[in-house]
Amino acid sequence: MWWCDRTALPRLIRLAVALAIAGTAAACFQPLYGERTLASGSPLRDTLAAVEVAQIEAPLGSPLARIAVETRNELIFDLTGGSGAAPYTHKLVVRLQPTTAILIVDPTSQRNEYENFGLNANYTMVEIATGRPVVTGFATTRVTYTVPGLQQRFTKLRAARDAETRAAKLIADQIRTRLASYFVAGT
Repeated sequence: MWWCDRTALPRLIRLAVALAIAGTAAACFQPLYGERTLASGSPLRDTLAAVEVAQIEAPLGSPLARIAVETRNELIFDLTGGSGAAPYTHKLVVRLQPTTAILIVDPTSQRNEYENFGLNANYTMVEIATGRPVVTGFATTRVTYTVPGLQQRFTKLRAARDAETRAAKLIADQIRTRLASYFVAGT
């Protein structure tokens, strides 16, 4: 039987010690998006809602203008959670730069089969009271999409637009996560 085996007892003791350490260490951690803080401060959600997202500059009527509006809307929704914004304490300025690349070309037809849409974002969060930048960063994403055959004329445009939308959401998520880590850790 296993309980009679002399090698099972040290394993059981090690498992009990590991569980005890894990149980005591679990009280040291706080969830990033938790409702309450241990120090009885304001929750992270309220702090993020106090960040004003500035208009993202892009040439009017260009594809980048649509991507800029989508990225800003995603940021506002991610930071406020869909509720109203709090009085602003910080201002977020974002600059976008799109890239495209051909990944795979069909050797027979010399037609693009897969393309890559990239979006790079430089962002700076400024404290409104002092006017000094508190967070600066760089976020980047690459989204791959399929280019269909010649018979489907409009699907390439739709696939590219969907890739741009996904890239805007990913950039907004990266920026929100970085801002959340700043407000929780202070760095």
